[in-house]
Amino acid sequence: MSPPPAIFWLTRDFRFSDNAALAAAARGPVLAVFFIDRLLMAQGAASRWRLERGLRAFDAELRRRSGQGVLILRGEPDQLLPGLAAALDAAKVHQSDWPAPEMRVLQARVDAALQVGGRRLVLHPGHLLIHPRLVRTKTGGSYRVYTPFARTLRGIGPDQPGASAPERITQAAPPAKGLALENLNLAPDLHGGRAVLDRHAVPAGEAAALARLDAFLDRVTDYETRRDRTDLEATSGLSEHLALGEISPRSLWALARARGRDTPAASAGVEKFLSELIWREFAWHLLIEFPQMASAPWRPEWRDFPWQGDSDQAEAWRRAETGIPLIDAGLREMRVTGRMHNRVRMVVASWLTKHLLTDWRLGLAHFQDSLSDWDPAANAMNWQWVAGCGPDASPFFRIFNPETQAERHDPAGRYRQLWLETRAADYRATLPRSQRALPPARVTLEAGRQRALDAYASFRQTTGAQE
Repeated sequence: MSPPPAIFWLTRDFRFSDNAALAAAARGPVLAVFFIDRLLMAQGAASRWRLERGLRAFDAELRRRSGQGVLILRGEPDQLLPGLAAALDAAKVHQSDWPAPEMRVLQARVDAALQVGGRRLVLHPGHLLIHPRLVRTKTGGSYRVYTPFARTLRGIGPDQPGASAPERITQAAPPAKGLALENLNLAPDLHGGRAVLDRHAVPAGEAAALARLDAFLDRVTDYETRRDRTDLEATSGLSEHLALGEISPRSLWALARARGRDTPAASAGVEKFLSELIWREFAWHLLIEFPQMASAPWRPEWRDFPWQGDSDQAEAWRRAETGIPLIDAGLREMRVTGRMHNRVRMVVASWLTKHLLTDWRLGLAHFQDSLSDWDPAANAMNWQWVAGCGPDASPFFRIFNPETQAERHDPAGRYRQLWLETRAADYRATLPRSQRALPPARVTLEAGRQRALDAYASFRQTTGAQE
């Protein structure tokens, strides 16, 4: 008896290796479907632009394996999937679980709608290294500090990567006509910024992710000592691929660990890289535990901190016109490429939340709109970490000095020159044609630092907040 047809609901899992949802659906005739829905269009423009590139790469590989591409539909999954499943006589819809809070709500709606017709949604792991219920404290709670979390996860070990999807996939005939991929534009609001992002894009797709990982592991020996250098190609560059599921964290872990075993000189660099992968995992476990992490301080007493709202200074920060070279260079890099060096992200966020005392949520929103590697868990936790209001946060009185950071991590000034001079025209092309003039900045390094420290001292005295 041949296996029944099934639906593969494609969301953020643009790969064929370690994709349990696709492998399960492809045991028989499968229909791969992607929805342009409210949840997708609520993402930032740069991340939608990057998702479209991932979808194109996945569609091309799916056509190679099956002769048929992804069915792309505009509409809400809970309204469209029951009809698709009924037309195919598919009892199951398979999805790789993306445990963002908004997706959890959508999954519940989809499952309820499917159950009306006696069908169901089946969620498969793959976005995380390990299920959150397995990484708990001795009292059964969730970890709030990274170090014991990492120690426990390493002790248990992540899940092993699952099987790859078959080389030949039989696709079911789509019961509806979809949108043409060649005419798709998921980020019309990018305007002139799209051409700039296209020029600076790195290759998308699973094959590109594996090639980038291999190239990184060839130079991982120096990762621990060089990863903070903004002027060197020392980081993995895998953040976009991870964010779109073009490679799974479980595969990353397994392949990196294998390189460390085969090349002892690389083992220290590999272990440091795996620590960064655990930091991403920590962010997701925290978001699952505290779904409001993008909108409310993890530490409730920080709701009373005197954050400033939007202002001319915050707008100058968004425009990369602070007058601080490292900060402006990082913000311009993000607008031109959709990415920003992680060391610079911390300095940029510290300037906004501490020197300018601006609400971290304004920075989070700008990053969400501008990052092609946007990740809801990492973005929220990292902004709270820098602002001092999150779990295991950097103390508020740790205020990055952008000049010192530049001297240490961009000693010859190459990074600043690249983004402030060499690629200045690219940055200008991303800006709206008309913008109001801003008054000159009045924040100096020392004055901004002192204002932040004074605000923090007053806050602690008033609320009794702990460091």
